[in-house]
Amino acid sequence: MTDQAVDTGEVRLSAHPAARDRFLGRARELKELRADIERAGLDTLSGRKAPRARVLLIAGRPGSGRTSLAEELVRQVADRYPDGVLRARLSEPDGTPVPVERVARDLLGALGLPAPAGAAEDDLTAALRGALASRRMLLLLDDAAGADQVDALLPDAPDCLAVAVSGGPLTGIADVRPCTLGGLDTKSAVELLTRYAGAVRVTVDPRAAESLAEACQGHPAALVLAGGWLAARPQAAVSDLAKRMHTDGADGADAGPTARVLRLVYEQLPGPGARILRLLSLAPAGLVDPHTASSLAGCSVDSVRGVLDDFVALGLLRAVDSPLPQYVVPGWLHPLLRVLADSQERPAELQLARARMLERTVRLLHSCRVITETDSPQAREKLSAMPREVRFPTPRAAADWLRIRRPALLASARLAVADGELDTLARRLLSQLVRAIAAHVGTQAAAPDLYGVHGLVLDVAERRGLPREKAAALLNLGDLDAQTGRTRDALVRYRAALEAGREANDPYATGRAMESVGGAYQELGDYDRAADWFGRALAERLARGERPEAARLHGRIATTHTYAGRYGEALRNWRAALAGYRRSGDVAASARALSEIARVQEYAGRPEESLRTCQEAVDWARRAEDVRLHAALELRLADTLDRIGDPTAARLHRAAAERMLVEEPSEEGTGQEKDADACEIRSPSDED
Repeated sequence: MTDQAVDTGEVRLSAHPAARDRFLGRARELKELRADIERAGLDTLSGRKAPRARVLLIAGRPGSGRTSLAEELVRQVADRYPDGVLRARLSEPDGTPVPVERVARDLLGALGLPAPAGAAEDDLTAALRGALASRRMLLLLDDAAGADQVDALLPDAPDCLAVAVSGGPLTGIADVRPCTLGGLDTKSAVELLTRYAGAVRVTVDPRAAESLAEACQGHPAALVLAGGWLAARPQAAVSDLAKRMHTDGADGADAGPTARVLRLVYEQLPGPGARILRLLSLAPAGLVDPHTASSLAGCSVDSVRGVLDDFVALGLLRAVDSPLPQYVVPGWLHPLLRVLADSQERPAELQLARARMLERTVRLLHSCRVITETDSPQAREKLSAMPREVRFPTPRAAADWLRIRRPALLASARLAVADGELDTLARRLLSQLVRAIAAHVGTQAAAPDLYGVHGLVLDVAERRGLPREKAAALLNLGDLDAQTGRTRDALVRYRAALEAGREANDPYATGRAMESVGGAYQELGDYDRAADWFGRALAERLARGERPEAARLHGRIATTHTYAGRYGEALRNWRAALAGYRRSGDVAASARALSEIARVQEYAGRPEESLRTCQEAVDWARRAEDVRLHAALELRLADTLDRIGDPTAARLHRAAAERMLVEEPSEEGTGQEKDADACEIRSPSDED
């Protein structure tokens, strides 16, 4: 059975190793939830087959142990669902709902299924429901903000089960089975305290432990913090903490026990540690690593590692099972830390902390990309000049960091753009993020992530009035739309890019936009308009004296005429392309142009001319010393000989091509992308 996770939700409140060994309490709730799985739904009672998955709802305040209960339920019943478990978190740490489109895309990725870049929410959720229709799976939808989120993700498969975790009811979803959580029972609450504070102090004063559990109202988050506070102070008595909790509760200063215990924990932290803790509210997606914490607080990476481990022992952070040090700020803690940060830090200090974090991320991404260019002396020089803490030892280490930190990096990009006051840093971050992803993952494999990043670039460019970057973003988005079959959407993007390029007086953007418009029309079958736009792009290239690019555009025009059946115009343009390639000395391109001329001659019913041209193309390919091209043209020549009735000569050429292909080493698996320019960001800040 597979166990697939999406994003990072709060799985257990306790980070202490022993706290994960055995689930505490909630026996009644677990029994009721398991019984609800077997209970007949409204559709079954009415004689109809259930059209969708059964939904169980676990409702409770953040920190009530609702996610822990959901995980325990999943553990107990997972063997009934042989196709595995899917997990998704539906809210950001600050409570912002995660777009359904993003969740559906990640769930499809967890299933190993394609999720086209830029696909609409309805298309992605339909694909997800279709993928789950024939499976028996369990979905854990954590921290749901509303019924709409859950409803959009429910599979049309009665054999699946959805366990939703939320702060309240999911009104609007039929036949939901709710389970509302209160505090832990006294026995379980005391045992949770014992796991953190140790057995001795609880054993010698069990009444004080029960009193402390009562003061914490059995709330797991408060109990974890109380246990961590006691563990950090071996000389403190349980009764002392219980008295302080009851006294603070009587004062009515705070709304709940968790806030009261957090205040006690926070007051005992040294000044630097307290500042690091409250600034963790700025961590993207609630994900923290030593670089994030050190940059937020403005201290060294080495000095912050021990502080983060101390926070784990205190129950303030949860360590993530990861090859790299990484921690999660629990969802219940985030709003409390945000209140502390807003009250203790000036707005300018918070903005400076954000800027330091973004600057560190930019440098890490730059280093992550540069490590892949070790064959370049300039890249090696740049790498050696970087500070030690942002250097990666190997390309593999950089790739692992990029993969593990992907959710935080994408969240950093979204937050930087939403901030609106750090646009210069945001532009640099987006540029380096695209380049690092393209270097390690490839633009095709990372297209869904890149689509979102280019959308953010467009947002910044429009907000700041940057037509050059707007044109680049629109071109990149148009390319991704075109690659996923949304040609009309791509055409709209390309036309907008043309206008932005003209506004910026950027010849590169305008020329590329014209050519892309032509390509979109060609894909749509409007060959007249395609040829017209290619002709406009050709005129621009000729005016700037760009002969190789002009030759390539002659070839695109010729291809369009070939599709339209205008073979005379196609031959004229291919010959113009051939002349351009020969003038520039491009032997391989000349061979390809001759091959296309032969193809058009064959279409036009001139087989003898096609044969002579194809033979000439083979000679040029041999001169180019391009074995794969030579083999391809030998096969083309063999096909031509077959068609004119010379099978013996055709076999000889086909055998020669096969020998070449056997002797030529395969280029597959190199990981190098041929379309490195497809997702570029042209920015004046590229030097970073």
